[in-house]
Amino acid sequence: MKEITKKYSNGEVTIVWKPSLCIHSAICFKGLPAVFDPRKRPWIEAENAGTKEIVEQVKKCPSGALSYILPSQ
Repeated sequence: MKEITKKYSNGEVTIVWKPSLCIHSAICFKGLPAVFDPRKRPWIEAENAGTKEIVEQVKKCPSGALSYILPSQ
């Protein structure tokens, strides 16, 4: 089975989502619904929040399905 990885960017931070790891805790959606909305396609709209907000929310993901990449300084 091929591992699926999807990436979404706001131009500063890239959100990385690995659906096979997701446990559907909804912490991302409850904490930052402007970015994470499973009722929409795509369900992640990184341009709807600032980089700091996104990083703080992604860090709360209990399964590790969400991670982020910042450009090298």
